[in-house]
Amino acid sequence: MRKITIIGGGQSGFQLAIGLLQQGYQVRVVQNRDAQDMATGKVLSSQCMFGDAIEAERALGLDFWTDHCPPVEGISFTVPHPEQPGAKAVDWASRLDRNAYSVDQRVKIPRWMAEFEKLGGRLVLKEAGIADMEMYAREDDLVIVASGKGDVGKMFERDASKSPYDRPQRALALTYVKGMAPRPEYSAVNFNLIPGVGEYFVFPALTTTGPCDIMVFEGVPGGPMDCWADVKSPEQHLETSKRILNTFLPWEAERCQDVSLTDDNGFLAGRFPPTVRKPVGTLPSGARVLGLGDAVCLNDPITGQGSNNAAKAARVYLKRILDHGDRPFDAAWMQGTFDAYWDYAQWVVNWTNMMLAPPPPFILEIMGTACVEPRLAHRIANAFDDPRDFFPWFADPDAASAYLSELKAA
Repeated sequence: MRKITIIGGGQSGFQLAIGLLQQGYQVRVVQNRDAQDMATGKVLSSQCMFGDAIEAERALGLDFWTDHCPPVEGISFTVPHPEQPGAKAVDWASRLDRNAYSVDQRVKIPRWMAEFEKLGGRLVLKEAGIADMEMYAREDDLVIVASGKGDVGKMFERDASKSPYDRPQRALALTYVKGMAPRPEYSAVNFNLIPGVGEYFVFPALTTTGPCDIMVFEGVPGGPMDCWADVKSPEQHLETSKRILNTFLPWEAERCQDVSLTDDNGFLAGRFPPTVRKPVGTLPSGARVLGLGDAVCLNDPITGQGSNNAAKAARVYLKRILDHGDRPFDAAWMQGTFDAYWDYAQWVVNWTNMMLAPPPPFILEIMGTACVEPRLAHRIANAFDDPRDFFPWFADPDAASAYLSELKAA
């Protein structure tokens, strides 16, 4: 029986661990928080997962929530009018072919931890350090790092060729609320782009207290939405969230007249640079470990792809491990495993990094055309499920022009 240790649970770590257990592997997961700590702690992410990522969970029998989690049925996109306060310059919406869902990790991960242990997995509660990893590498056939924090995360060198930004591009904040008025027609990720200020998007979810909505703020550093540093309490965080909407997005503020936090831990603020790291880490002994998920591919949440990437990475890694049989997990295999994932992830990273830059004219033309061309709106909305479909037409002005011409001709 092959033995594998995974450092860090979360979406990718536990999904991979459970998939391996189901195939007869002996699996140890090492993380620094137990189920109770996670369930009662701070929110961790916004985690809106689209159809293909949900299918990756379902294939392992890990979808325990979609029967009672509020669905996300579409995508809407709005840009405020620069010269007419309260008016919209761009405004369109389209349904998803498959519903998306967001389950608070404080709900999901404790349930997955229970499933992991039920299947015979070994859960070790500790902050793993280099000495621990040396021990795991001696004892097991493969060590995978799915946590990017602490000394463990520092093992993986930043890949400058894949990481155009070396500093945070947004001041980030999450606000989990109840009492928001529902969106008319159908539920959606409501994405609002405020040029020079930042982005705001909101969508329904399931949290520890039941159905909710998750507000995500992405402020341009130094701008008016970069305003979280002095917020010290849950009440201040909610008040700041509402103030931003009242100032820049009155149609979103209208939905929030009666909102309150889901719980005193239902908020988060911070910032980080989106970073891709080289996937093979070397311990002092010379032993090699493989990075997974955010440890080696950390995206800004502006495109909502973090948990989707994690689920898809776990699926790729699981297949690579199973296909490898009894052969050694050497550095070449580790690099090849990441490369197999990167064949997909590179498009997500490129799209996400594009969205962090000021939109060029051809992107504004695409988004404006979607207001009057339902086929284009539908394609944009559903490309959130598979961002490869954005290329090349969303990345190249000539390809964009050709595609828009095709739509008009048709």
